[in-house]
Amino acid sequence: MKTERRYDIDWLRVIAIALLLIYHIAIVFQPWAMFIGFIRSNEISTAIWQPMTMLNVWRIPILFYVSGMGVYFALRKRNNIELLKERAKRILLPFLFGFVAITPLHMFVFQNYYNMSLAYYPHMGHLWFLGNIFVYVLIGLPIFYGIKKGVFSKLLSFSTRLFSNSLGLLSVNVFFVAEVLLFQPKPFAMYAETWHGFAIGMLAFFFGFLFMNTGKVFWNTVKKWKWLFLGLAAILFTLRYVIFSANGPLNEAPLYLISIESNSWIFSIFGFCYQYLNKPSKTLSYLSKAAYPVYIIHMIVLYLAAKFILPLHLPALIAFVLITGVTFIGCYLLYEFVIRRITILRPLFGLNWKVDEKKESNIKVVVDKA
Repeated sequence: MKTERRYDIDWLRVIAIALLLIYHIAIVFQPWAMFIGFIRSNEISTAIWQPMTMLNVWRIPILFYVSGMGVYFALRKRNNIELLKERAKRILLPFLFGFVAITPLHMFVFQNYYNMSLAYYPHMGHLWFLGNIFVYVLIGLPIFYGIKKGVFSKLLSFSTRLFSNSLGLLSVNVFFVAEVLLFQPKPFAMYAETWHGFAIGMLAFFFGFLFMNTGKVFWNTVKKWKWLFLGLAAILFTLRYVIFSANGPLNEAPLYLISIESNSWIFSIFGFCYQYLNKPSKTLSYLSKAAYPVYIIHMIVLYLAAKFILPLHLPALIAFVLITGVTFIGCYLLYEFVIRRITILRPLFGLNWKVDEKKESNIKVVVDKA
């Protein structure tokens, strides 16, 4: 079956992972960094964190949306058994490998930096995201089977009509608002290894899959109303920043408003990317393959960069820029000259055993690694 290439979805994943790296680097300069296992700078900067407060309410949900979209493409040329095998290879294997061999490494750096006794223990760390996706696939198998058999044809027809206008699309916020009212996350952006993170990820994953099942209806809607969604997101962020920050952290704004803000940012980003980024490029072809391995290894590179740069006692902004540069360059070097070129390592980081540039398309990368 011929599959339409969606370069904008590939760009979305690349951009989201790049922003995730920057977000994690910004944590180093916050007073609470050590409480979540990050090396902390003595030079604290709340200014660095301010733009992150806008980013942190949608940085993870958008990746789950894209992951659900990837499953849609995968199912166009696979049955459920083939999908499960492919996801086990692309997601479960790197997750298990990372659990025992990757995430303990940056904790070794953390322990060494603070002169703690070195201790090994397997843990999910930042790879919890991959574990969630694989569970969502398992949960979704009966749904995917039912869709192929036409069981949900009426629901798909209804959703197609619903998502053909902006108000219908905004109605999905009902589910996300219900989720935060049920789990009461404090703060909203506490996704890792929480029931809130699992639930909001599952909602985003399945709505991403559902959006793709409407054909171009969803994409035409976000493209047409992208400025509306952007304006709504900006208004809600401004309220969160100006009004609620006076009484504490920005994330202490009403959870239902943050949920709506989160999806508004995401829908506007979908719209702009669909209009302007849905075209091929050599840069995208390379970055789309690198994004997944870089996501897996970035924490160890970040911690090593912090270990050697923070003792220089540079101003926070200069140290932030340097750590960012070293992290991105270090990840590139590891990917290009180690992971990409050593055959036995490739599948452990979600890549094919062998490079076949002619057959590797951008949409395949979205499917394999979303």
